[in-house]
Amino acid sequence: MIKIQLVDDEPNILSALRRLLKPQGWEIHAFDNVESALGGLLEHEFAVIISDYQMPTADGVTYLQFAKQRQPDAIRLVLSAYGDRNSMIKAINQAEVYRYLSKPWDDYEVVAAIQSAIDLYQLTQENRRLREENDSQKAQIRARERELLRLEDEHPGITRVQRDTDGSVLIGTDR
Repeated sequence: MIKIQLVDDEPNILSALRRLLKPQGWEIHAFDNVESALGGLLEHEFAVIISDYQMPTADGVTYLQFAKQRQPDAIRLVLSAYGDRNSMIKAINQAEVYRYLSKPWDDYEVVAAIQSAIDLYQLTQENRRLREENDSQKAQIRARERELLRLEDEHPGITRVQRDTDGSVLIGTDR
């Protein structure tokens, strides 16, 4: 199941986001302080992490930087009422934030941004799985090639196959 972490010091914002996201079927983990949110990173693997930009103990970008270290594949978004250009640049450059969402938000925009982030997360996971599968297959091929070289070394000609003009394998004949 897709897990989403919400971090905002305003309980009413967390409640509104929970109501908005509940129909999507995602598992929502909401935290009203950075300390408990950090604990959540140790307990769960999140596909998407959404943090408020300004909170009392740490700004959202600092939190997302920690989140990036702990869960580098999670897609990070900032939610903020303060949409100045410098804060957006800081968020993008320091925490590699995928999207910057403004308060008050448009429900459709938030859901669409989160769905897009989930799609990116799932694509990243699938790419990793395929890379690992490819690496495993390459290792098997290298092992087989080494075995063929060893056999050829011990029994010269053993790995050569003789074929007839129609492609049939010839056994025990010298041509």
